[in-house]
Amino acid sequence: MQQGASFSRLFWKGMFSVFTISVFILLDSSFPSGRQSRFAGNLFACAASATAPVLTPISIDYPEDGSIFPPGITPPTFLWRDAAGTSWSIDISFADKSEPIHATSKGERMQIGPIDPDCVADSNSPPKLNAQQAATWTWKPDAATWAAIQSHSAGKSATVTITGYREGQVAWSQSHITLTTSKDDVGAPIFYRDVPLMPASGSGGAVAPLAQSDIHLIHWRIRDIRKPESHTVLKDMPTCANCHSFSADGKTFGMDIDGPANDKGLYAVVPVQKHMVIQSKDMVHWNTDGKVGAVRVGFMSQVSPNGQYVLSTFAGPALSRMIDSYYVTNFMDYRFLQVFFPTRGILEYYNRSASLREPLPGADDSKYVQTDGVWSPDGKYIVFARAEARDPRPPGHPGATHANDPNEAQIQYDLYRIPFNGGKGGTPEPIKGASQNGMSNNFPKISPDGKWIVFVQCKNGQLMRPDSQLYIVSVRGGAARRLQANTRLMNSWHSWSPNARWLVFSSKARSPYTQMYLTHIDENGNSSPAILIDNATAANRAVNLPEFVNINPDGIDQIEVHVADGADVASGAQVEKQH
Repeated sequence: MQQGASFSRLFWKGMFSVFTISVFILLDSSFPSGRQSRFAGNLFACAASATAPVLTPISIDYPEDGSIFPPGITPPTFLWRDAAGTSWSIDISFADKSEPIHATSKGERMQIGPIDPDCVADSNSPPKLNAQQAATWTWKPDAATWAAIQSHSAGKSATVTITGYREGQVAWSQSHITLTTSKDDVGAPIFYRDVPLMPASGSGGAVAPLAQSDIHLIHWRIRDIRKPESHTVLKDMPTCANCHSFSADGKTFGMDIDGPANDKGLYAVVPVQKHMVIQSKDMVHWNTDGKVGAVRVGFMSQVSPNGQYVLSTFAGPALSRMIDSYYVTNFMDYRFLQVFFPTRGILEYYNRSASLREPLPGADDSKYVQTDGVWSPDGKYIVFARAEARDPRPPGHPGATHANDPNEAQIQYDLYRIPFNGGKGGTPEPIKGASQNGMSNNFPKISPDGKWIVFVQCKNGQLMRPDSQLYIVSVRGGAARRLQANTRLMNSWHSWSPNARWLVFSSKARSPYTQMYLTHIDENGNSSPAILIDNATAANRAVNLPEFVNINPDGIDQIEVHVADGADVASGAQVEKQH
C-alpha cells in the first residue's frame, strides 16, 4: 500500500513537469502577452491545486480549540491522535506578529503517572489508558518554550499547527487549534482533599467508602498552579474529616470532623495561619445542643465572608437520627462508590461570638429539605437548594446497586435565595433558570463579584453524579447556560477564584480517579474549555473539594489536628465523602 502511494505521488509529479513545459510552449506561441500572464496564473493555480496532497485531519484532543490558560501555569501536555504520521512538527504562530515557534516531536505515547502503592487494593483497579488514550501522541513544551508561548499569546490568540510526516519530510496529516493566555491571574492557591478510592466491605455486608484503618491515607494539599507539584499540609488524621470552607477574606478556616458514633457532630473553626493547630477547644459540638436540631445532616458547612457565622443543615427538632434525614448508599464500585444527599433538613447558622446556633427563618420549614447554603459576597443573603422533604428509605423499597440506579431515593432540588437579615431570615424566592426545570439543581457557588451563580445540574440527588454538569445563571435569575468547560463525565466540587475570573472543579473525564480542572469565566459569564491541573496527586488517588483560598501561595504550610481525645473521635466512616 505504501509503495503504491509513493508511485502515485511520483507519477503525478512527473505529469506536472510535462504539463508545465507544455504550458510554456503554448504561452510562447499562441497568446498576447497580457492574456498569457492571466492564463498562466490560472493554469498554475489549477495545477498546484490538482497536485497538492490532501492532508489527513489530526484529532487534537488537548488543549481544545479556544482554550484559555492562566498566566504562569506550568506547561501543558498536548495530546493528539494521528494514524498517518510517524513524526510531527508543532508550529506556533502569534496574532502579535512575533517570530513563530517551531518544535518537532518523534511522538511519545500518553503515559499513566506515578501511583501510590498504599492505595492499591482488591476493591479498585490500577489506572489504565482507554483505547483512545492508548492511541494518543504527546508533546510537552519545555519551560522556556512555554513561557515564550504565554508571553506572545497574552490577550491575543496563538495558532498551534500540528503536522504529521512520514517517508522523511512528506507531510501526510495536519490540524490546528487556537489558544490564548488570559491577562487575569488566578491569584490564589487551591486547597483540596486528596483521597484513595478503596471501598471496604465490613461485617454484615455493610460497605464503607474507606476502612477505618485506612483513614490516615486521606491528605489535604495546597497547590500554586505556577508550581509543578502540590504541597501536603495535612495527613495522618486521627479521625475522619470531610468538607472544608474558608471565609472570603481568607482569614478563617472551617472543617467538618466526625463526632461520637460517627454522627458528623464536630466542626473546627480556626484562624488561617502558616502553621495551624486544631485542638479540642476549637471544636463546635453541633449535636450536643438538641435545642433546634439534634443532628447535623448536611455537608459543606459554610463560613460566612467575615468569619462570624457558620451555616449548615440540621435534621430539625423532630428527628434525632441521621438515617431518617439522609440518603447514603456505598457501593463496591470504586469509580462511583457512593451516593449521598439529605432528604430532610433545615438551615441553621452558628454565631461564633455568642456560641449560639439557631434556625434561619424562611429556610427552616420541615415540609422541605433545605441544604447547600452559601453566602453572598457581602453576607446579606444566602442561596440554597430546596426540595420537598421525604423519607430517605421508604419501607419495602429496594436498595440501589450502583450510581444513578432508579432505586435511589428520588429527589430534585431547586435553588432559592433568601436574605440573611442578621439571622432574621425572610421569604425564600426561587431562582429562575435553576428551579422547576425537571432536573436537580444543587451545590450553588456565588461569584465573588456577586454577579453569577455556578451550580450542578443532574437527574437526581446532588453533586458528584456521573451526569453532573455545571451551569451558570445570573444571581437575579434568568436563562441558565451550560459551561463550555464541562467534560464528558462528572463535573462538580467547583469553587471561584477571589477575582471571579477562574473556576476550579473536579471531573472523571480522563480517569475514574478524579482530577482537577480550571476554566476562565469572563465578565459575561462565558467559560472556556477545561484546563487540567497536572500532577495534583498520584494517578490512583482522587481530588475533591478544590477551593480557592484568598491567601498568598505559601500562606499555609502545615495543619495539625489534636482532637483524638476520647469522645471527640469517630468510630467509623460510613458517610465519609470520598469522590
